[in-house]
Amino acid sequence: MDDVEYTYTVGIPEDELEDLLVGQGHGTLALADGNDAYAVPLNYHYDGSRFVVRMSEEPGSAKIDYAESTDTATFVVYEFDEETTASVSVMIRGRIDRLSQKEQDEYADARLNELFPPFRLFDEAVPDVEMVLYELEPTEITGRRTIE
Repeated sequence: MDDVEYTYTVGIPEDELEDLLVGQGHGTLALADGNDAYAVPLNYHYDGSRFVVRMSEEPGSAKIDYAESTDTATFVVYEFDEETTASVSVMIRGRIDRLSQKEQDEYADARLNELFPPFRLFDEAVPDVEMVLYELEPTEITGRRTIE
């Protein structure tokens, strides 16, 4: 592997991690059920203290089933600049729990629209989609960025 190109990375300080997470808004949630893994791209809202992801719940929803069976979830936020090849990645690990119905009700439609971009539907009809919110309680937040 003498001809493989490498790029060095460094850890990102905690205050910069907060800024990145507050400003980004989307990433990939990785879940597991025993030895079976599942990852799904999702939007999130992070206000510096609470990390909330929005999912749809419909019959047979794999992501909901996996979220309910996962002990430790991982959410990855990643940016890559194709022109410069600079990159940043942040990994948030922790327990993921569905918000209580009372907490779900506090997120009225107007607030959801303020905190999240429009929800992407596939073949579902709007009345058939129920939004549910989960909180990822970080036990570990780490990040790396390329250095010039």
